[in-house]
Amino acid sequence: MSKGVAITGMGIISAIGNTVQENYNALIQGKTGITPIENIATVHKVTVGEIKQTNQQLAESLGLPADNNYSRTAMLGVIAVKQAVEDAGITNINEYATGLISATSVGGMDMTERFFYDYFESDENHRYIHAHDAGDMSQKMAEHLGLKGMVTTISTACSSAANAIMLGARLIKSGRLDRVIVGGTDALSKFTINGFKTLMIFSDTYNTPFDNDRKGLNLGEAAAYLVLESDAVVKAQNKKVLAYVSGYGNANDAFHQTASSENGDGAYLAMQKAFKVSGLEPADIDYINAHGTATPNNDLSEGRALIRAFGNTVPDFSSTKPFTGHTLAAAAAIEAVYSVLALQNNIVYPNLNFKTPMEEFAIVPQTVLKEKEINHVLSNSFGFGGNCSTLLFSKS
Repeated sequence: MSKGVAITGMGIISAIGNTVQENYNALIQGKTGITPIENIATVHKVTVGEIKQTNQQLAESLGLPADNNYSRTAMLGVIAVKQAVEDAGITNINEYATGLISATSVGGMDMTERFFYDYFESDENHRYIHAHDAGDMSQKMAEHLGLKGMVTTISTACSSAANAIMLGARLIKSGRLDRVIVGGTDALSKFTINGFKTLMIFSDTYNTPFDNDRKGLNLGEAAAYLVLESDAVVKAQNKKVLAYVSGYGNANDAFHQTASSENGDGAYLAMQKAFKVSGLEPADIDYINAHGTATPNNDLSEGRALIRAFGNTVPDFSSTKPFTGHTLAAAAAIEAVYSVLALQNNIVYPNLNFKTPMEEFAIVPQTVLKEKEINHVLSNSFGFGGNCSTLLFSKS
């Protein structure tokens, strides 16, 4: 197998930490970020993975003027992407052919929804409409970095960031770009809270992935970005490689607008494609960072897909969503960071809150922090509309 595409920098902000190190500390200490919601006035009594900073605090940390039109989604994205670029030691963003591929579901609606009823009452209420579309936050991030190259946005629900990482890796492998910054950002909003309430897949307590008595998910907010670089750039600049994107795959089970197929068809196909790209076999995988949303449908579908892909020898697996909540378009990016940290530190994260094995199959997640040699991590991310993506990360 080829090593793949090098990861040379990472940045993250989530409910369990404002930096990569803070996130890692929370993961190994078993500290969840799931709490009652504070930053959004909502009639729903929900527990979420919330970043405990107000929009004003985020704006001040970025030095934005009082009349800025940055959505919360954009501000989280800028914070994480700047960390990633700094971590990669990049001082001249345009020195090589560089692109930015950013993923989001919420876009700017966390701000525009506030002015839905009084948009025409004041010119002050108009400024956020220009930041509503998903591409605006990508452009704002590029402007902060001074990036003059390719900038694009992906929105495929909860697999968005995985597809951003996959596209970035393909652009490097094809020689179209030398360096690509990839990831995703999503903020909590009334729209998503109300939407998931309507679907009746919210948990009224902590989410419990792969538990027989699971009730549903906790939403979360986060942003995470990774810097991908070609072998030529790594060699020319003698860059430290954190890990490699060794495989990727995307498939669609075309089953339902919001539900996964009962047998995990899309998930299974995505994993098979990732194995083919990487040249790895199922037996090579040491840890699976599962999508694991704790909804009745998803965990059953993913569990069956894992058994189809790995047979009777499913590797250690766990979902990290009990730490952060389900961060939608950012989920695959934060879990990519967690996958790299698992490789670097040879650990399997615990699947918090698990008590009762599912009746439908015998596999159970890893429930305590485990140390073991880890060379390859598989990370799953599945979105509405049946959009399923799998990423493979390998040790440098």
